[in-house]
Amino acid sequence: MKNYENNSIIVSGIGVTSSIGQGKDDFTNALLAGEHYFDVMKRPGRQYVPDLNSEEKDNLQATSFLGAEIPSLIMPESIPKGLLRTASFSSQVALATLNEAWNDASLDEIDAERIGLVVGGSNFQQRDLVQTYQAYQQRLAFVRPTYAMNYMDSDLCGLCSEVFSIKGFAYTLGGASASGQAAVIQAIQAVESGQVDVCIAMGALMDLSYWECQGFRAIGAMGSDKYANNPELAARSFDENRDGFIYGENCGVIVIEKAQMRRNNITPYARLTGWAMGIDGNRNPNPSFEGEMKVIQKALQKASLRPTDIDYINPHGTGSTIGDVTELKAIQACGISDARINTTKSIIGHGLSAAGAVEIVATLVQMQKAKLHPSRNLENPIDDEFNWVKNKSVDHQMECALNMSMGFGGMNTAVCLQRI
Repeated sequence: MKNYENNSIIVSGIGVTSSIGQGKDDFTNALLAGEHYFDVMKRPGRQYVPDLNSEEKDNLQATSFLGAEIPSLIMPESIPKGLLRTASFSSQVALATLNEAWNDASLDEIDAERIGLVVGGSNFQQRDLVQTYQAYQQRLAFVRPTYAMNYMDSDLCGLCSEVFSIKGFAYTLGGASASGQAAVIQAIQAVESGQVDVCIAMGALMDLSYWECQGFRAIGAMGSDKYANNPELAARSFDENRDGFIYGENCGVIVIEKAQMRRNNITPYARLTGWAMGIDGNRNPNPSFEGEMKVIQKALQKASLRPTDIDYINPHGTGSTIGDVTELKAIQACGISDARINTTKSIIGHGLSAAGAVEIVATLVQMQKAKLHPSRNLENPIDDEFNWVKNKSVDHQMECALNMSMGFGGMNTAVCLQRI
């Protein structure tokens, strides 16, 4: 092991599941190729289908919600099938994704009492709950007993800790769309403080129902009116013609530990050298230039990096009409606008609670391949002065990267990663 100190915080394993691929290899290949699965969402519970007569249906102004859904989920044979029968879709994806990261980091050799789990996200099983309410509304006495457990987000912690024998700690952490990156920061701090030797950070799949989709549309956050008939054109972060985020099913897992563990059978992905989290004191979804600028500056300071050291930025960039502009202004004000920048959400959609974790995975695999993925639909950037990666992947040996993630309620996070 070289190029870092024993007390360095490193990433020793990753796992990812998304619409473009399950597992880091398929995900990486599709990401660098700019593949996508955007369409009108078809998963049951994602579109409102009222029980109306023909005349009422003709007069109904229906909204077809767009998104990128996972085509199929392959469950590892090691996951007990009895548990899966009562597990929500979010939980099933979490187990499959954690299985990859667990094996990648060879965690079977670590004392179970010294492993922690932080699951980023809250209220992430909404579609499963809506379907349960619909199925048992007229026969409440027959609701399955396990509902008393699995309506809670903490059930995901219970499932993961039982299957993988995690006995240090496990809890969920809610920070809206910053949840995944907030979980990474919390996991770093747990390892740094010695609370555990290894901590797993997960950005859980936020399984939206039509209720949440309609709410996001009503508040002006989710697109797309412009591209309702062309779903492949709808996800266009930082483009002049953006009209809101496009949802994507995603889950990312990152295994974090200290370099002093000196485990010879793992090859670290990168060092985590700087991180920061801040809150704007604002319930609303509108972004804060000052809040975003502060977390960038604090993360750089923690990492002992100059702004010019950052050579790649993976931004939050949802496609928000206000948010994208604010984020670019914060990046510019911090003096890092010369770095290469692309947008992962243009390929996999906005995973909400999962976004921050999955986009760190995206950064790590690009760092490993020395190649940056394209940005889909970035035809007319709102600011052409930035060093954009547009419609083709480019070669780039990444040394110092910055990941940003923001959430409703004024949550701002930033993380610096450095190549080993």
